[in-house]
Amino acid sequence: MGTWRNGSGQLTVEGPDGSGAGAVAAEPGAAESEAAGSGAAEPGAAEPVAVEIAASYGTRRRGLLGRDGIEGALLITPCNSVHTFRMRFAIDVAYLDKELRVIDVHTLKPGRLPLPRWKARHVLEAEAGAMERWGLRPGARITVNVQDVS
Repeated sequence: MGTWRNGSGQLTVEGPDGSGAGAVAAEPGAAESEAAGSGAAEPGAAEPVAVEIAASYGTRRRGLLGRDGIEGALLITPCNSVHTFRMRFAIDVAYLDKELRVIDVHTLKPGRLPLPRWKARHVLEAEAGAMERWGLRPGARITVNVQDVS
């Protein structure tokens, strides 16, 4: 994608070979589906996950600050570094290259400042544990279907 704008959409996770890595939906009713199953990713069963896109300076700077949680994920672009100061909850952070391929994934507690990933162009944030359920790991690739641009 060329120029990113603030908005929302859906993302899907693909395995390193382009196959579906298996995602669990993070939309209304997801709690019921996770309770019914193990919550683990099933190969080839990639389902879309709600995503917010933070592309302007203000939305990138704000990120998840002041929130008690997030449904789905937040894609921050351009970005290669994050912090969790003044955060209210632990988050999963995936560093993505320019082709939306996952470079690294970490879980961060509030009050942390990890090292920047110089090859990263985007950062994906979600509640702790979500990325493991989605099958998001280094080498996987995400696709973003932008639905609403503000």
